[in-house]
Amino acid sequence: MSDNGLPIVARRLREARVRKGLSQKALGIAAGIHVDSASPRINQYEQGKHAPDFLTIKNLASVLGVPVPYFYSEDELLAELLILLNSLLRPQQEEVKKYLVRKMTRK
Repeated sequence: MSDNGLPIVARRLREARVRKGLSQKALGIAAGIHVDSASPRINQYEQGKHAPDFLTIKNLASVLGVPVPYFYSEDELLAELLILLNSLLRPQQEEVKKYLVRKMTRK
């Protein structure tokens, strides 16, 4: 559970959707949910009444431009870092990894 009583997936989903500027219906449709149930399903996910299965989370992550682990991170800083790392190109991600490894091995 997150601080506001909602499951972390519900809170992260709403945060990512709002940040992307999508309505619940638009997000649901883009993620492959039938047009008639797109808005109610996303609403139920965001209210914590139902949890999306892993395939749905993958589809939502793809539409929202966030990595799947973002939805499960209870740590705010880590969630932000996941979004930032996801926005980098693969070679840039490799450079960040090398930098972190160097920092960790220097004691």
